[in-house]
Amino acid sequence: MTVRCWLVLLAVLLAVPAAAGNKDYRSPEAVAGAETIDVLDAERLHEAGVAFVDVRAPRLHKRQHIPGAVHLDLNSRFTAEELAKVVDKDQPFVVYCSGVTCTRSFRAAARAVRWGYTGVKYFRGGVVDWRDAGLPLTKGSS
Repeated sequence: MTVRCWLVLLAVLLAVPAAAGNKDYRSPEAVAGAETIDVLDAERLHEAGVAFVDVRAPRLHKRQHIPGAVHLDLNSRFTAEELAKVVDKDQPFVVYCSGVTCTRSFRAAARAVRWGYTGVKYFRGGVVDWRDAGLPLTKGSS
């Protein structure tokens, strides 16, 4: 395992316990090997047809999600095999969850980098920033 992989793994392991039981928790601002994007970048990428991957729980995805997003629940469907069905390793894609208080997109971005994906876009603000920017959301499963 490379030093970079070990650093990503260490960051993930340290972030998860920090989030549990801490209402003031904020997800890390960056993921080594991924590009952190804001809502303006996310909107631009969405308009360009870049794949969006929603890693939230099924009930949250069904309630509302970014139009066209592929749902790969971090706890059950976000695997190297499933992600490969969505994007190639060198293609850009956006991974998001519920916003800065959610660790799922951070952990998913770190995994994707570890699996060799080079176009990972970590949308830290997630569906909350998307909604707050007045951008459209879709209901139901995708």
